Formats: sequence, structure tokens, C-alpha cells
Amino acid sequence: MEGSATELNFWRHSLTSLPENVFSNPALAVLNASENQLTEIPEAIGNLVNLHKLDLGHNQLSDLPETLGRLHNLTDYLYLHDNQLTVLRESLFAQMTRLCYLNLSDNRLTHLPQSIGNLASLEEFRADNNPLRHLPDSFSRLTRLRELHLRNTELGKVPSVIRALPRLNFLDLRGNRLDAVPDWVGELQELVKLDLRWNNLYWSGGTRSSPWLDALLASGCRVLL
Repeated sequence: MEGSATELNFWRHSLTSLPENVFSNPALAVLNASENQLTEIPEAIGNLVNLHKLDLGHNQLSDLPETLGRLHNLTDYLYLHDNQLTVLRESLFAQMTRLCYLNLSDNRLTHLPQSIGNLASLEEFRADNNPLRHLPDSFSRLTRLRELHLRNTELGKVPSVIRALPRLNFLDLRGNRLDAVPDWVGELQELVKLDLRWNNLYWSGGTRSSPWLDALLASGCRVLL
């Protein structure tokens, strides 16, 4: 590896650990280490303070170092999907105010840290296939969010924090435990697609009609039931 490299691609290299010299390259802007057999990321990842893109998806990570939270220049994306994460450190998102895309899908997360509310630039968030039962209160601060993917989690109700997301275009709540949808969902004026399939929604009178549904359909939103 050249010391001045700005992009490194280790995709499908069958790595069990990352080369040590990766972490001595302060110019590195893009690091793709997806689809390997990584079980841990060293604390030295915190040295890569100029990273804009980081892909650690499709590995075997069960924990992340606290130093990952130092990557305040992450802007384009952070992929952590398809690992074995059960808990995220509260400090993880404390400085990632410029991050636009975050994927936590296909892990074992039961909750998200309150620090996720610091992701002020986030436009797309994916947490499909995690045993989540709620979203933290701080989630309401993600006012730039346009896509929210929560398919196959364990939500028993539509999280009220979603009401505070004025730019939301696409909301995926497939495969949860929802039996009702609050009327305020009809107030999400920018929503163009709402996916509610594979839930157990109750319809009064046996017909698919409610104030929230009527409001969304009238606005042109595509609703999948």
C-alpha cells in the first residue's frame, strides 16, 4: 500500500484482520473492508480522521472500538450491516454530524444510542432485521432524514419520533407487530411511499379506511398494505 493512497478496497479479500499500515495513512478518504471475516476493528481506526466513506459490512463484528467515534469527517456513508452487533457505544455518533447515510441492518441490536440524534446531516437510515422495539427520543432531531427503513424489527407501534421528521419521503415498516397506525402519519406531507405490509393492522368496520390513509392517498402517497 502506498502511504499517499486515498482509497483502499479490501472487498472479499478473506481478511481476518486489517493490515496495520492502513491506520498510518492520514490521507485515506475511502476504506472498503466489506465481505471479509473481520471479528474486530483495532482502536487505531480513530487515526483515519479524513475518512469520508467506510464500509465494514458483511463481516463478523460483535463490537466496535470507541475510537470509531472520532471519524467526524465521515460524510458519504457508514456501512455496518450484516454483522453481529448487539450494542452500540453511546459515543459512536457523537461527532458524526456530517454523515448522510447509515446502514445498521442485519445485526442484533435491541436499541439505538441517544447519540444517534447528533447525525444532523443524515438523509437515509437503515436498521432492517434488528430486534428493535423503539427508537430513542433523540431520533426526532434527524430532520433531514428522507428514507427510514425499519423492516422486520419488533416495533409494536409506529414510533412517535417519526412525527418530527418533516422531509421524510419513504417509510418502510414491513414485517413488524403493528396493529394500528396513528392519525398523525397522515400529516407527513413529504411522504411519497409508505410500506406497511406483513403487519396485523386492525381496520374498524372491516374496511381499509381511516383518516391517516385517506390523507396520504389524497396527497399522492403510495401506501402498501
